[in-house]
Amino acid sequence: MFVNIVIVDNHAIIRDGLKLLLESETDFKVVGSAGNGFEAVNLVRELSPEIVLMDISMPELNGIEATSRIKAEFPEINVIMLSILGDSESIFRALKAGANGYLLKESVGQEVISAIRSVLAGHRYLSQKVDETVIDAYLNEKMEKNIESPLELLSQREREVLQLVAEGNGSKEIAEKLFISPKTVETYRSRIMKKLNLKDITALVRFALRHNIIEN
Repeated sequence: MFVNIVIVDNHAIIRDGLKLLLESETDFKVVGSAGNGFEAVNLVRELSPEIVLMDISMPELNGIEATSRIKAEFPEINVIMLSILGDSESIFRALKAGANGYLLKESVGQEVISAIRSVLAGHRYLSQKVDETVIDAYLNEKMEKNIESPLELLSQREREVLQLVAEGNGSKEIAEKLFISPKTVETYRSRIMKKLNLKDITALVRFALRHNIIEN
């Protein structure tokens, strides 16, 4: 009996490397891969894997929002976040979205196998450095209210629009990607700017960079 795994990362070389590593285990099978969050959600719907390895930083729809969508539809599917980001905000946003594990990419190797087996056994798995970050957050009283991200002010759809706007997509392009009207996109954008107290698109892009919604 195989453990079916989907790999989501916008870099093909990482997807290929992970596939090679995982399939060295006799009971692991990589059944699919995707390069962005939208593809990931559709692939999970199609394949119903036991495990999704999810990159946190991807174009169009990032890993946190993709995880939120997947867990809302398929709470039984285990999602392990892969990230270069070890800051408290990113970790807590990922866990709040429903991630069952959080691995720093610098640690990915044999540890990813341990992480998969751990979450399959019903445990949450955090990289050692991530675990230390979480503990530090508790000790410094930065949990929940004190480290709450401004992104919590936005709905899931508003966060999706925020990312697409910050990546330079126009209203028509965003409407096509999200299956909504350009007028609705404009409404979302206006709400985002008001909620985050942003004056223009340049400020919005800076905000998205600062909160790791898009990559530099």
